[in-house]
Amino acid sequence: MKRPEGFDPANKRGASSPPARAPKAQKPPTVSKPPKLQKPKEPVAIHPTASREKKPRVIRADREARMELRRAARERRRYERGEVRRFTRRSRNRRIGWLTGAGIVVLLAAMLLIAVYSPLLSLRTVTVEGTSRVDPTAVQEAVSDQIGKPLALIDFDAITRELGEFPLIRSYVTETVPPDGLVIRIDERVPVAVRESGSTWQLIDPAGVVIDTLDSLPDGIPIMKVSSRDPDSAAFKAVVAVLLALSDKMLAKVHSITATTSDDVALELTSGQNVIWGNAERSELKTIALTAIMKKQKQIKQTDVDYNLSSPTTPLVIEK
Repeated sequence: MKRPEGFDPANKRGASSPPARAPKAQKPPTVSKPPKLQKPKEPVAIHPTASREKKPRVIRADREARMELRRAARERRRYERGEVRRFTRRSRNRRIGWLTGAGIVVLLAAMLLIAVYSPLLSLRTVTVEGTSRVDPTAVQEAVSDQIGKPLALIDFDAITRELGEFPLIRSYVTETVPPDGLVIRIDERVPVAVRESGSTWQLIDPAGVVIDTLDSLPDGIPIMKVSSRDPDSAAFKAVVAVLLALSDKMLAKVHSITATTSDDVALELTSGQNVIWGNAERSELKTIALTAIMKKQKQIKQTDVDYNLSSPTTPLVIEK
């Protein structure tokens, strides 16, 4: 149901309506005032004791920071050096190898120069060893022109020429003995036989070299009688081979040895017995057989015989 216009429920109930509010009065516009000037603050005095208490903290913190920076810088430098060493190890090792090799070469060159030119290593003494027939004083005089030379500059060709004048020297060996010595070890020629030469006798070695010439026949050396005196002839070589195969004891019993070819070597013993030797083959076995058969003949007191050793396995005794 529509309410009639002008119907007021409050009035209906008999209640009084509140009085109407009066409109608010508007405030006049405010005018901005200029800012007040603030007075400068007076400096506050810091007590000396307070300043002394705060300053060490700042200094200590700064010092620790600097120490940390330095420590970090050292670690960084150490790391960088390690990296540099790691990446340059191969080149460094190669450089060290080259330097070491160059040092060794320089050292050897210096030692060589000292050995060649130093007067401390000059020849002063010459020692001769192994001589019995050769005069060692004569050998020392022959090489005396080498005295005063450095050991590395000794003229060994000149020594060879000088010692070649000694027929008794078969071979020799030289040895330098620092700081100033030279040793000459001589291998003398050993006479294997003697042969007649006019009114003299010639001592010869296995190579046919005349070692010495004597006026009388020496004792204990067999006389060689061959068809040719050429050392390269077959008869000469066969005779030498037989003499070298004989033992010293048997060689002392040989008065002479003859041959015209390489197959007819014959011995004449100091006892007057003759030995048909044949060729020089198996001469060592023939020597053993001759020694045994001569011993047997001596035991049976039958010495007026000759021997045939052409076949050493079946030696023959020939009665005169």
